[in-house]
Formats: sequence, structure tokens, C-alpha cells
Amino acid sequence: MSAMWIAVLGTSAIAFALKYFGHSVPEKYLSHPRALRINTLIPIALLSALVAVQTLTDKTKLVFDQRLAGLAVAVIALTLKAPFPVVVIGSAAASAAIFHLR
Repeated sequence: MSAMWIAVLGTSAIAFALKYFGHSVPEKYLSHPRALRINTLIPIALLSALVAVQTLTDKTKLVFDQRLAGLAVAVIALTLKAPFPVVVIGSAAASAAIFHLR
């Protein structure tokens, strides 16, 4: 069996064990204010990491291209509390403009 399959099976077993034993955690630990605060921040951190990886990488290289301009426009629009369609269209337009200028 290859190392890849061992890693896949091992990771699957760990994920199953975490889900299985997660149901036995007492309620007092799950309803603690600190745990609730951490649990609300985890999706934000994961989504931010995903956006950074998808924006700044191409396969195994770090790149700075039109995607970074689109992200910058989106961040500025979100800071100004623009509606979501405005954020998406503005970001796409900035990325397209930079792409066609290159």
C-alpha cells in the first residue's frame, strides 16, 4: 500500500474519531463563552486563508497578478459597506481591466 493511501486512511480514521468522540464532550465545555467565541472565529479564519491561497498562488508559485487587484477592490468595497453585488461586480471589473492591460 502506498504512503498516500496510508495517509488517506489515517486521516479518515482521525476525522471519524473526532466526530464520534465529539458527541461525548459535556455541554458545560461547549457552552463556555470562550469556546463559543472561538467557534465563531474559525470559519472566518478558514475562509480568509482560502481567499489568500486562491488569490496569491498558482500551483506552487507565489504570484501577484490581476486577482490581487480584484481582492483589493473587494476589500475596499466591503470596508465602505457596499452591497454584495457591487462588491462582486467591482472586483470582477478590476480584475478584468488589469488582465487586459497586461
